[in-house]
Amino acid sequence: MQPMTTILIIGLLIPLLGTMLGSAFVFFMKDEMSERLQKTLLGFASGVMVAASVWSLLIPAMEMGASSQPSSVGEAFGSVVPAAVGFLLGMGFLLMIDELTPHLHIGTDKPEGPRSRLSRTAMLALAVTIHNLPEGMAVGVVFAGADSGISNISLAGAVAVALGIAIQNVPEGAIISMPMRTAGNSKWKSFAIGSLSGAVEPVGAVAVLLLASLLMPVLPYMLAFAAGAMLYVVVEELIPEASSGQHSNFSTIGFAIGFVLMMVLDVVMG
Repeated sequence: MQPMTTILIIGLLIPLLGTMLGSAFVFFMKDEMSERLQKTLLGFASGVMVAASVWSLLIPAMEMGASSQPSSVGEAFGSVVPAAVGFLLGMGFLLMIDELTPHLHIGTDKPEGPRSRLSRTAMLALAVTIHNLPEGMAVGVVFAGADSGISNISLAGAVAVALGIAIQNVPEGAIISMPMRTAGNSKWKSFAIGSLSGAVEPVGAVAVLLLASLLMPVLPYMLAFAAGAMLYVVVEELIPEASSGQHSNFSTIGFAIGFVLMMVLDVVMG
């Protein structure tokens, strides 16, 4: 097996392993996660996703757009158009899925989307699928960009994105599996559903890679699309839950730590 193929496979699986590790918390913690810990983890996940969206997706998208323009005026305009259009399309895509799919917001019991007879567990699983889809797409896009050689994304930078998302998935897996255990599911069932919630990430990444040859001309748009979709999740799901009620200062601390960690990973490895 060639080194590039090996690194690619590892990069695609790292985020899923992060989700599985977080879901395994259900075996070692009490049935209910403390509010302080949950706020910290939500803030941490938000910080990682915001930093990854900016440094690993939006900035490379603008740099690729600028490199194709011959003049300084064209460079400035061309760099921002793909990033802006792709970002808005990513936001709109997740908004559409959010509106059309019955689901539960993380940390709440209030259903969202169209009415449905689905169980609470099924709606929570749908919410996590919506949450993880843009993360998988982001991994696929950055690896496609690194493999193409036409972007400003290095292979190490792509691995940094996968690693950052995996770190973010650890608290996410715990936030999903622990409430499921509290709701009466067995530890193994809670772990299994929490782990499977991350399965959509490698699926999304592989789908993007399979279409890489078709996506290369619009790679800046795809990078920004993934950023918009990820930030939609942060704004719609993570930050509202992290800032509600008491102990919101813990989420702020978690956000700062997650943001700085992902920023350092991207700059050092990129």
